[in-house]
Amino acid sequence: MSPAGAAPGGGQPGARGSLGAVSTPAPVPDGPIPGPAAVPATVPATVVGRPARSLAGQVLAEVRGDLRAATAWGCLLALCGLPAGLLWVWLAPRARFEVVEGGAVPLGRPSPELLVAVDSVLVLVLAGLGLLAGGGAWAMRRRRGVAVLAATGLGTGVAGLLAWQLGELLAPGPTAAELSDVGARVTSGLHLSSPPALAVGPFAALAVYVVAALFSAHDDLGRR
Repeated sequence: MSPAGAAPGGGQPGARGSLGAVSTPAPVPDGPIPGPAAVPATVPATVVGRPARSLAGQVLAEVRGDLRAATAWGCLLALCGLPAGLLWVWLAPRARFEVVEGGAVPLGRPSPELLVAVDSVLVLVLAGLGLLAGGGAWAMRRRRGVAVLAATGLGTGVAGLLAWQLGELLAPGPTAAELSDVGARVTSGLHLSSPPALAVGPFAALAVYVVAALFSAHDDLGRR
């Protein structure tokens, strides 16, 4: 006979229940087992600063290029005042006089608007120079911007001053000695009676540039 209280099969009391309490292992998922999340490495500060420094260098190089181009362009426009002055001397109407006792009498029939015509010729010459300057500045597609625009205005302004002074230097009026020589013939000189007319050149140049910029379809004025 088996001892009293013994479990069937010779096992200890409660052994069957403890075995039944063991949990079944979870099924292994298909595919690779995910590992621990990778911790992003810290990016060195030198690597982060490189793009910013590179961009700043490009901007600085672009600004320097604009300034060099604008300076050369402004000087070229200023020198254009020399042929503009020569053109004024050639095209401007002038009257001839004969010196007599008590003054000078005109030869022929000079126009009463002679002084106005002298100013008008210079205005037209400077206006033509301004139109060409504005078109030339806009044609510099790679350097379009504030620097070239300012150089265009300053260059045409200096060209107007140079043309004015050169014209009056090459075509001066008769001197007191010439007017006192009875029988001599003298020619009237060039004199700009309205100096504000010199603003026509810069105005025309800037107008051409600004109008072209208004009709541009690109925010960067096409300087790609």
